[in-house]
Amino acid sequence: MCLECRQKVEYIEEPRCKKCGKPIRYEEQEYCYDCTQHIFHYEQGMSIWLHKGPVRWSVYQFKYHNRRIFAEFYAKEWWRIYGNQLKKWGIDVIIPVPLHQKRRRKRGYNQSEILANELGKQCNIPVDSQSVIRIVNTRPQKELNNKERKTNLNNAFEVTQHWRRAKKVLLIDDIYTTGNTIDSIARLLKQKGAEKVYFLTISIGQGF
Repeated sequence: MCLECRQKVEYIEEPRCKKCGKPIRYEEQEYCYDCTQHIFHYEQGMSIWLHKGPVRWSVYQFKYHNRRIFAEFYAKEWWRIYGNQLKKWGIDVIIPVPLHQKRRRKRGYNQSEILANELGKQCNIPVDSQSVIRIVNTRPQKELNNKERKTNLNNAFEVTQHWRRAKKVLLIDDIYTTGNTIDSIARLLKQKGAEKVYFLTISIGQGF
C-alpha cells in the first residue's frame, strides 16, 4: 500500500462487535446484526480496516494484480495492532483460507497463504497450508446474496490427513463480509479436534 493510501485509510475503532469485530453504533449493542442473527463456530475475529476507499483498492491490487509486496505491510499492521491479542488467544497454528487448485493456478498464488506466512514470521507461530483444502471450485462469494453464500460453501472444504490437532487455530483471509467462509472452516476444524478458532482479515464490511 502506498504512503498516500496509508494516510487515508480508516482504522476500526471502538465500539465494535465482540464476535466479528465489525463497527457498531453503541457499546450497549455488543454484537452487530449478523452476529445476533447467526451462531458462528469461531470464537472471535479482528480486522484492520473497513473495506472501502483506498483499502478496497489496495486489497484488489494485492489479490488480483500480483501486488504481493503489500503482504508484509499488512502483516506488520496485524502484529502492531493485535499482537497482544494474539498472545492472549494463545494461538498454536496459523491456517490460511485455501483457494481451489484451479483458481490458484489461474491467479498464480493464494493471497491468504502469503499473508499467513508473513504473519507467521512476525509472531513466530507455525503456518499450516496443507491441512485445509478447498475441494469445490465455488462461485465467488461477492457475486451471491446471503442465502446463496451459505449454500455455496456446503462441503466446499476438507480437512486433510496432514492435520495435527491443535487447540487454538488462527484463520487468515483477506476480507470478512458475512463470515460464512471463516465459519465453514471453523466448524470443520472443531469437528477434527480444534478447541478454539479465531480469525484475522485485512478488511471488513460495515456493521451496525
